[in-house]
Amino acid sequence: MTDLPTRRSRRLAAVSQASTAAAHESTGRRRDRHRGTSVDQRTRVMGILNVTPDSFSDGGLHQTYDAAVQHARELVAGGADIVDVGGESTRPGSERVPVEVEQERVLPVVRELVAEGITVSVDTMNAATAERSVELGAAIVNDVSGGLADPDMARVVRDTGAGFVVMHWRGHSDRMYRNAEYAHAVDEVRREVELRVAELIVLGVRQEQVVIDPGLGFAKQGVQNWEILAGYERFASIGLPVLVAASRKRFLDGIGSAAGAPPKDRDLATAAISLLSAERGAWGVRVHDPAPTRAVLDVWDAWRAARS
Repeated sequence: MTDLPTRRSRRLAAVSQASTAAAHESTGRRRDRHRGTSVDQRTRVMGILNVTPDSFSDGGLHQTYDAAVQHARELVAGGADIVDVGGESTRPGSERVPVEVEQERVLPVVRELVAEGITVSVDTMNAATAERSVELGAAIVNDVSGGLADPDMARVVRDTGAGFVVMHWRGHSDRMYRNAEYAHAVDEVRREVELRVAELIVLGVRQEQVVIDPGLGFAKQGVQNWEILAGYERFASIGLPVLVAASRKRFLDGIGSAAGAPPKDRDLATAAISLLSAERGAWGVRVHDPAPTRAVLDVWDAWRAARS
């Protein structure tokens, strides 16, 4: 029994190395000869796997273990570089679920996907779920609260060395729209994200672990989301990798599809945002269906390559 801490330390060290690679270095860097600057090789595609009964777009479709694992394989086949596994819905109006329920949904899936060699992100606000997932091999913790919902999250991220997606957050989903008031959305969201990152660094999280997410659809109404997207460069100027997570969200309703159509009909609009985000240097885009996004990003890569 005396060797358990050593084993755990070795395990966390290995996860830390894998996490850093997944979050910042896994695809390497290349020279864009047209611009003469060094840029990331390509924008990462993060495929969404909701192991939930009530997510806004696909709740219940992948709730069982077998269905979840199969869908993860489909996401990878469709072009996902990372599979983001979540066991708690954050759709507008949703209520929290017990951490035990979340872990029952998520942990077996994380274990299997890691065993299959898939890069896994865990979508959770619970430090205990994050810690167990990283111990099982998850490389990234994607926390829509940026560590605000669980005060122990910063410690978990610090100690494990996992990549950490820090989203802009103004409260849980059952009340977030009460806080969707901004005089200048881009400036206020940027300032709040930057402050949260500074707090995490004070708590011991390393800057190189962090990816920021401006939180489209979270405490933001309609046009505010478009303002955030149009202000992408303001977030990039923080100097950290940026994740854009627009997939199928309500503000895309009626753009590229009929108004009131099912959320899955917003995949073309999602792919367009993925392309525009990649053009601006986004670290990653988070999507329900990776195939359309991968297709447009591959076209863009071929276009850029031809300029050399």
